[in-house]
Amino acid sequence: MGAGKTKRMPRAVREQQMLDAAVRIFGRRGYAAASMDEIAELAGVSKPLVYLYLNSKEDLFTACIRREAKALTDAVRSGVRPGLPADRQLWDGLRAFFTHTGEHPDAWSVLHLQARTHGAAFAAEVAALREEIVAFVTELIAVAARDAHRNRDLPEGEVAGLAVALVGAAESLAAWANATPGVTARQAATTLMNFAWAGLGDLMANHPWTPPEEPAESAASPESAESGDAVGSAGPGGSDRPGEPVGQLG
Repeated sequence: MGAGKTKRMPRAVREQQMLDAAVRIFGRRGYAAASMDEIAELAGVSKPLVYLYLNSKEDLFTACIRREAKALTDAVRSGVRPGLPADRQLWDGLRAFFTHTGEHPDAWSVLHLQARTHGAAFAAEVAALREEIVAFVTELIAVAARDAHRNRDLPEGEVAGLAVALVGAAESLAAWANATPGVTARQAATTLMNFAWAGLGDLMANHPWTPPEEPAESAASPESAESGDAVGSAGPGGSDRPGEPVGQLG
């Protein structure tokens, strides 16, 4: 009896052991190839106990996603210190993000690869994580724009678009950094800052890049183009080579 009691532990602690094992197996073998037998063996428990605690493979995977998503968002939020300049806040947030994903590659594989490709329910869990991080980055950019004393605030849609682009770049770079030996969190964060902040810095200083003007539209109407009278089609006085300019000056 005494020996049996020494092996017992609180349910919450035992469950975390199971989740640790599950994240490792799911992250390295993939959701489809992972087995409950492997997870139970790695956790040092029986398979029936895993089912007793976490019901099914699907519920176990969902619990892994939710735990790792919270851990990642907590790491990013705690890495950013309010009151610092905008570029420093972004730098600290990116470094925290790449540090966490680099230190927990199996968890990042679960979130970035496995959950997105094995069913709508799992993908929805990750989408919720992404929305939270995008909202956080959106607020950082909006605050940076206000702090830069711009004559006008950035449009809400533009701020959200910048945040989505930045988060997407960070996700892709984290996957690359984890697969590339020798890339540190600092290096990954520096790469993204060099890629993103040069543009964001100009934007905050009210020097946005603007696309070139569109060329003047052809005088030909859509109706005439559909009927075969568009510029560049074969016909009297026209070219029989598609795409050759007609009527060019000089």
